[in-house]
Amino acid sequence: MPEENADKLTIAGRPFNSRLLIGTGKFANAAVLRACIAASGCEIVTVALRRVDLSAPNDPLLNAVDPARQLLLPNTSGARDAEEAVRLAQLACQMAGHTWVKLEVTPDPATLLPDPIETLKAAKQLVKDGFTVLPYINADPVLARRLEEAGCATIMPLGSPIGSNRGLRTADQVQIIIDQANVPVIVDAGLGRPSDACAAMELGADAVLVNTALATAGDPVAMGRAFAKAVQAGHEGFLAGAGRVLPTGAAEASSPLTGFLGKNNPSS
Repeated sequence: MPEENADKLTIAGRPFNSRLLIGTGKFANAAVLRACIAASGCEIVTVALRRVDLSAPNDPLLNAVDPARQLLLPNTSGARDAEEAVRLAQLACQMAGHTWVKLEVTPDPATLLPDPIETLKAAKQLVKDGFTVLPYINADPVLARRLEEAGCATIMPLGSPIGSNRGLRTADQVQIIIDQANVPVIVDAGLGRPSDACAAMELGADAVLVNTALATAGDPVAMGRAFAKAVQAGHEGFLAGAGRVLPTGAAEASSPLTGFLGKNNPSS
């Protein structure tokens, strides 16, 4: 008998049905965000601690999240170094009532690329303090391995820079991270189209996180549904196993004229 959670996204022992995570920045209003979350079926919603008061029950953004259906995952967006990231995480823990945190250390406001040294430093401290750490990183296989060794619950390499909607530009490095990882790999940042999410899942990613692509879409709710379908299709395609790829210039008939025709034709 198959295990109950055999094909679920499982992070730190907690199973999730959906493999699509959603960020909350840039949405026009809480109503649109709420509808997008519902349409996508996502079960993890990440929010920047700088943008919301987790202790305020009437915060519009918080009201868009159903705690019975979604895990509200605070992130340390805006942290410029490890010390600031740890401080934000500790504050989030007090407000959110749990110790899950998405770790982001992005000192350069122009590129918003994650700082590998400060991210690893913060991750080690947070794991030591008992946090479940989901670190956002560049697609660096060496750093990914170091973070896993430090006890992080996931690895979250970027597809392309935050908010760029440029797609999966780091596919080769992400593939190495996936092949080496023993924790879930969640492709985070830059995925602009459902096909980008599908491509990440076809590589073997365990999940993807999307924000800008939904919030800036002409119809965010419809785009939420589209991403959910793309994530599922990509995951199923990965599990099915893609066929072999022929070298450039080579071809092979899809309907061979030998073998099976003779066996299955009664008149032969």
